[in-house]
Amino acid sequence: MSISSRFSVGIHILSLLELNKENVNSSEWIAKSVNTNSVVIRKIMGMLKNAGLVNVRPGVAGAELAKELSAITLLDVYKAVNVVQENELFSVHDNPNPECPVGKNIQEAVMPIFTAAQLALEKSLGNVTIEDVVNDIKQKTETESTNTTC
Repeated sequence: MSISSRFSVGIHILSLLELNKENVNSSEWIAKSVNTNSVVIRKIMGMLKNAGLVNVRPGVAGAELAKELSAITLLDVYKAVNVVQENELFSVHDNPNPECPVGKNIQEAVMPIFTAAQLALEKSLGNVTIEDVVNDIKQKTETESTNTTC
């Protein structure tokens, strides 16, 4: 099982809003870039809006960033799109056999490891901004010789 794709789609949306800020960013247009249905985009845009990361107006096509790129971290996006519940990136199976020495102790043995791993992930995501992602996209685009558009 992997982390929800809402996370990567949220990063995609925010990057696209910046790189296309001079144009109208409708959910239909964004959906073409993500290669998904516009309903999916509207749902994730609603999550990003609730987190204060984008501005959208009901009934009006277009969206824009609500903050500077450098002020939006990947951790902000991760939390905005509800990738996982708080402290539940890793979960343990319910009801292990309490008569078994492993079953009796497995949860207590692995939970501190899982908690440390989740904190490390979140710290790492907090150190990367959407500006970093956009700059990387720009650099990669400059080295490509194609003239394709979204």
